[in-house]
Amino acid sequence: PRPSSAVAAWLDEARPTARPGIWRFGYRPPKEAPERVAPVTVVGMLVPLALAMLVWSLWQRGVTSYQYALLRLFTPDDWWWGGTLASPKVFEGREVAAPGAEALVIYEGLAFAVLVLLVAVLGSWHAIVSHYVTRRSQPARALISALLALVVLSFVFPDAFPVVGWSPVPLVDPLLSLTVLVSDGYGLMASRLYTDTLYAVVTLLVVWPFARLGGWLPYARTLLAARRAAPTPGVPVVRPRSQWPALRDVGQYEAADLLTGEVARGTVNDVDCARLENAFSAARRGATLDAFRDTVLRRGGTAWTHPSGARDLRRRTAHHDLLAGQVRIGRWTAAQQAPLPYQDAGAALGPEVLGTSLLAVGPPGSGKTRALVEPVTEALALQALTGACAVVAVSAPGAPVCADDAFDVIVRIGDPASVHDLDPYAESDDPDDAAAILAEALVGDLDTVGAQGAVTALAQLLGPFRAVHGRFPSLPELHALLAGEETVLTRLGEALAASGNDVMRRELNARVRQTGAPGDAGRALADRLALLNRPAFADFFGGRGTARPFSLRAIAHHPLRVRIDVPERGHDEASRVITRLVLAQFHAVVGQGRREHFACLVLDDATGAVTPESVRRIQRLRSRNAGVLLALRTVGDVPEALHGPLYGAVGCRMAFSGVSTWDGGRFAQAWGTEWVETTEVAKHTVFADQPMTRFIHAVRKLVTGKAVTTDAVTVRQVERERWSASELAHAVPAGHAVLSLTSVKGEHAPPLLVDLRG
Repeated sequence: PRPSSAVAAWLDEARPTARPGIWRFGYRPPKEAPERVAPVTVVGMLVPLALAMLVWSLWQRGVTSYQYALLRLFTPDDWWWGGTLASPKVFEGREVAAPGAEALVIYEGLAFAVLVLLVAVLGSWHAIVSHYVTRRSQPARALISALLALVVLSFVFPDAFPVVGWSPVPLVDPLLSLTVLVSDGYGLMASRLYTDTLYAVVTLLVVWPFARLGGWLPYARTLLAARRAAPTPGVPVVRPRSQWPALRDVGQYEAADLLTGEVARGTVNDVDCARLENAFSAARRGATLDAFRDTVLRRGGTAWTHPSGARDLRRRTAHHDLLAGQVRIGRWTAAQQAPLPYQDAGAALGPEVLGTSLLAVGPPGSGKTRALVEPVTEALALQALTGACAVVAVSAPGAPVCADDAFDVIVRIGDPASVHDLDPYAESDDPDDAAAILAEALVGDLDTVGAQGAVTALAQLLGPFRAVHGRFPSLPELHALLAGEETVLTRLGEALAASGNDVMRRELNARVRQTGAPGDAGRALADRLALLNRPAFADFFGGRGTARPFSLRAIAHHPLRVRIDVPERGHDEASRVITRLVLAQFHAVVGQGRREHFACLVLDDATGAVTPESVRRIQRLRSRNAGVLLALRTVGDVPEALHGPLYGAVGCRMAFSGVSTWDGGRFAQAWGTEWVETTEVAKHTVFADQPMTRFIHAVRKLVTGKAVTTDAVTVRQVERERWSASELAHAVPAGHAVLSLTSVKGEHAPPLLVDLRG
């Protein structure tokens, strides 16, 4: 929702738990397509019924002429219950015309029961009735089954339904006749209790199948449970989320009433609600609920506002759900390989999946910045306003990410109007840590220079310089030291000798002895550092310019929003060095100390930023509540030896439309294979042995022009790639991408096609 717009409805909206990557705000799992009964099935239901009616009609016409013959043929002269043809048995004071007629009624009822069972089985009546009844929701299902039960009871006991005028079906009379014959000798038929019990048993036998069909017992249990759960006097009523029930549960009634009133008046927005909930969760964990209440009562919905004072972005371009921490980037397509919960559901990203890092590969114009980088950066900026996130975005040359008002700090390298400068040492006090950061930025992508040798060379200069001057050298000073200028090195050595620091003096002497030696890393470091020691960057990187120095170490303590614009036009290699410097500093600062908020680095152009050391550090970010988003034009921008480790280090992978088959091959290898069921149909020519059959086949071939064949169907399980390189290169439509996700908890979404325009 927009700020101060429908906040109460947004809070009270149900958010069911969904799989990773599914948009939770208003999400409803798609329903399966209802199964339809084919006309041939309906015909198959009616045909046995028609045949049964015909058979029963013939039976009713013929049974009267044969009943006495059957009785005389299959019964003795004296029935076991008494009575003969000459001396009929008397029931209830009435003479029975034909002794043994009850047996005929029983025989007729059994025949009818057998006929009904045949119709039900042959006509699939059970499956069809279940299809039209059990698929309905309660209470419609229970009502329909009850109506069907009443219809059947009207046929069983027509006397109980004065409206109907038909005769009972021949099922009750046999049962009652058999009961009379069995119980007459005991005088039970004279008991009203016995007869009522008998009718009740018959009624239960008729109603029980319909009770099972309509689910009466589970429905009754549901109604009883709802009645027991109904609010009673003295029991608090379940409140909607807009009335802050979590606060009321811990006794914070005053704070809850205050916030409820502000939500109703529309003076707070979704950012305020998410920020207050985060603050409440932190207070409950830290047992500081009293301080939380006092702050809310004093400041209301503006409590814990971001240090910048902003409570929202001036303009939003994507759909956000701040309570779930998600941003919607598109819609999962209803492809064949997509599981049912993902079909036509919204596709979303959040900290739970960005914490495993995301690699996006796509050619220029495929939509990486518009459809992925900008929405994710905007979402992280909004979450930073709630105190739940810190974001650092590195823009590609000439393409700033998001508007300037979405960030607290903007560092424009090479722009004299920039307000902030970038500290190359990240406010580090340890020469070894500072040397590791600089070495990774300068020569981390070179195979000819050892990483440990570069770190040692820098540490041998940074330590002595800091011991003398109390600070690390600026880039021009460091370049002179690495280049081995005798004047600078001699002056530094004399200062160390005067101070009596023999340890740092030995470090400097070791560096002087290695200068110019074969395999020395100092020359390579000086050459790369010369890219930043240009007039365009004279006032940056601690060059004593007018810009205020900024260190990425601040994001480890505050939910800041930072954007770093790399220089454009003519400084491509310098831009890559700066990108590696930011990535190295980010890895260094997020691994120090405990941090409650999530930290994310967004690289709009990660060309040249992937090094062996950075790949190893990306794998550790998941356990440090941090992640990176790497956008590449092609995997070829990464050294070939790092392709496999890079795909294995990130948990989320995204291939945009237009990737080459070489790039698609890497994705196909990373996503692996799956077992699928395939059906193969082979046609074999039929060779007849009989002359007549061969003649018929020849005539058929002469008429149709085709030989007589038979189909051989083979169904088997095969292992195939989830997405092949050819499919990724040619089958992904424009404006789409194939995305696989993994959450920090281990849940994963398979590689599926997502419509970035949906």
